[in-house]
Amino acid sequence: MRITVDKIASVTRNLKLARTLTLSEHILLEEGSVVAVRVHGEKSTYNQLEDTHGRWMTLHDGDLVVGALGKRHALHGYEGVMPQSLAVGDTINMLNIGGVMGQCVSFNPDVGKPFQLEVLGQVQIFPEFQSRHGIAAHVRHNALQGVPDAPKVPIVFILGTCMNAGKTLAGSAIVRALHQQGLRIGGAKLTGISLMRDTLHLYDHGAEVIADFTDAGIVCSGPESAAQTAHAVLSEIAAKGVDVIVAETGDGVMGEYGVQAILADADLRTQCACFVFCANDPVGVKGGVDYLKASYGIDVDIVAGPATDNQVGSRFVERLGIPARNARVDPKALGELAVEKVRAFRSRQ
Repeated sequence: MRITVDKIASVTRNLKLARTLTLSEHILLEEGSVVAVRVHGEKSTYNQLEDTHGRWMTLHDGDLVVGALGKRHALHGYEGVMPQSLAVGDTINMLNIGGVMGQCVSFNPDVGKPFQLEVLGQVQIFPEFQSRHGIAAHVRHNALQGVPDAPKVPIVFILGTCMNAGKTLAGSAIVRALHQQGLRIGGAKLTGISLMRDTLHLYDHGAEVIADFTDAGIVCSGPESAAQTAHAVLSEIAAKGVDVIVAETGDGVMGEYGVQAILADADLRTQCACFVFCANDPVGVKGGVDYLKASYGIDVDIVAGPATDNQVGSRFVERLGIPARNARVDPKALGELAVEKVRAFRSRQ
């Protein structure tokens, strides 16, 4: 069946799909499989979709949309799983703004119930020139493979207690400061669920090369894939000749997206010039700092996030013997301290 869709989600960007597509009724039931759906209903909250250029568009009843199957485990959003079975006409849900689709099993009241999506079919691609033989579209097509002999460049790791802890804001301030020093910066998102927004934010602040786990063919990161994918993403960025990489880990250090696998990777830790930890409150700061030290031998270099929004939290952090810097109140100070850490690391190499 041929169909012309209204919107193509950013999770499918590796495929560079056109709006007119061929569908099959045979669904490839695995994470990353690309399907077409029809939206049912209207929503006033969490009602947008990010397209392959990073633009956010409002979804409406009747829209024909292309996205990818996957799961999600978001504290402030939807929890969703892969369907046990799937056929044309079945109903699934929109799990995130990047276009990841699955079966919603719980949701945060702030985002409301998810969109209901009627499955129209499996998107087909035709990789062989002039061939009429299509194959099931999957986000791993054209994905980054990693560069084994890429140079090892310093990495600034941005960690946090959970989503919405200020990680992207802190990372952007650090990217800008490093860029202003004349360094060529790479920006990476290593874990989370597919969305271009955060890496585009790093790009807007001076990162010349950006990539994330979806560029490497992953819809939603997990402990089974996070470290391997991180190596692929970071090596691809390093191979482009950057001086420093600012790498954000989506979700928290104790979440379900595989951050722990990255922290446990000795090779990645040896590349770290600076660990920045973002938290929403003093308890989160203390718990996170202690957890990172006890579990991975990691000493946090800078604390940022809402816990440092004023002097109350900053004093608490400083009493722990860790510098507190706030990306909202004084992004320049945060960036300058990160620059010092990177300079010190490079001088030791």
